[in-house]
Amino acid sequence: MQPHPIRTTIVGSLPFPGWLEFAAQNLDQLGPADVNEMIDDAVTAAIHDQVAAGLDVITDGEQTRLDFNLSFYGFIQGIQPNHAETRKWGPPAHDQRGKHTITEPLTAPRGLGVVEEYQRLRRLAPAGPALKASVPGPYTLAGRLLFNATYPDRWEITEAILPLVRQELENLVAAGCREITVDEPSMSCYAYREDTRRFVDIFNRTVKPVVGRARLSMHLCFGNYKGRSVGRKTVAPMLPDFLDLTVDELHPEMTILNFADVHLMERFAEKMDVSVGVVDVKSYYIETVDDITERIGRCLKYVPAEKLSVAPDCGLSQTARWAARQKLKAMCDGAKKLRDGL
Repeated sequence: MQPHPIRTTIVGSLPFPGWLEFAAQNLDQLGPADVNEMIDDAVTAAIHDQVAAGLDVITDGEQTRLDFNLSFYGFIQGIQPNHAETRKWGPPAHDQRGKHTITEPLTAPRGLGVVEEYQRLRRLAPAGPALKASVPGPYTLAGRLLFNATYPDRWEITEAILPLVRQELENLVAAGCREITVDEPSMSCYAYREDTRRFVDIFNRTVKPVVGRARLSMHLCFGNYKGRSVGRKTVAPMLPDFLDLTVDELHPEMTILNFADVHLMERFAEKMDVSVGVVDVKSYYIETVDDITERIGRCLKYVPAEKLSVAPDCGLSQTARWAARQKLKAMCDGAKKLRDGL
């Protein structure tokens, strides 16, 4: 059970400050000390924005990552970038994201980098908010790797990545992390066409060593590359199989669905806590406190307050920082208004 009713949390990512993007394009002018200072400053800014908004749970904003998952391929050995397989021109879409060719068995001898992110967050964060780390799941990570004779389909690639993610989760818990989101948007994107029982088996085997040792959540969305979805936007295909996920909290996006599936949260709430997306990260409309309280009110018809958290639909990395700050503040103020009235 979560610590208090209508908890406010976040998926993981926040937008980069403009100066960080500029510096990342001019790394040849920076030394190691400059880079370390820059990273600390970026994470400090992300922490500030979250604490100022009033979040109960904060992350490092994923300030050292390229997108929420693409930088992870820099930690995996046995692959090389394949730019020939990506579309170069035209409207932005998921087929423009980086792909990789597998050249040898997949390993991650240095881990996946999340432990270092968490340790930095713990060093820089103030007392009070809970600290959370987010880790892309193996099925989602498999989506940017191209099949070969050794790994002839996405399922086989997933099985090769699964122990790498599982080890990272174990290392996170050993480092003191007590709240972890496993980010598996590909599972929700393709639940309408793939074997959802197989998804559940993959997820449960991934998290098995850390069950009961940290609060585990699973993020589900329908894609957010350049603010665009990719999957069929409905929660329905995930039921009933996703009820068997070994997870403390399920986090589906809901605002982008105009809350059409909010009634389905009642079934999930029978088995786990639910963190409902009440902020649209794909729109520059800034939600008001009244918007937020109305949306939370819809959720409370199906999820008890003591089992309900609220969050943005997805990570905020694709949303300008000025808008992200205002959206988070409205979300936290709306949640506090309702919580105080309970």
